[in-house]
Amino acid sequence: MEKSLFQRLGGREGISKIVEDTLEAHFNNSTVSARFLPLKEKPEYLEIIKQHTIDFFSAGSGGQVTYKGRDMVSAHKGMNISPTEYMNVIDDIFIALDNNGIDETSKNEVLIILWSLKGMIISK
Repeated sequence: MEKSLFQRLGGREGISKIVEDTLEAHFNNSTVSARFLPLKEKPEYLEIIKQHTIDFFSAGSGGQVTYKGRDMVSAHKGMNISPTEYMNVIDDIFIALDNNGIDETSKNEVLIILWSLKGMIISK
């Protein structure tokens, strides 16, 4: 039987590492860092965002996890995220996937998920 995307991403532990690495990339990405660096000054809020992101990707990739955060439109409302910012976020996620040794098939599946969320996030 084929492993789920959740399993191929390393389960909750692997997804947690990917999220950590992605955030670190966001902090260093000049296109999106202004949105993410202020979170370092609010560690409790940053931790909530991390946990929601981990739960979201765990649930969306086949893990037995219940996502309890807001829907994507509500979570990004008023942020006016540009297509360029969204593409930079995807690039950062792929850097994290590469750094964690994720295979091409799994990366393609992640891209499909990210692309499906685009309309719920950009310019909301």
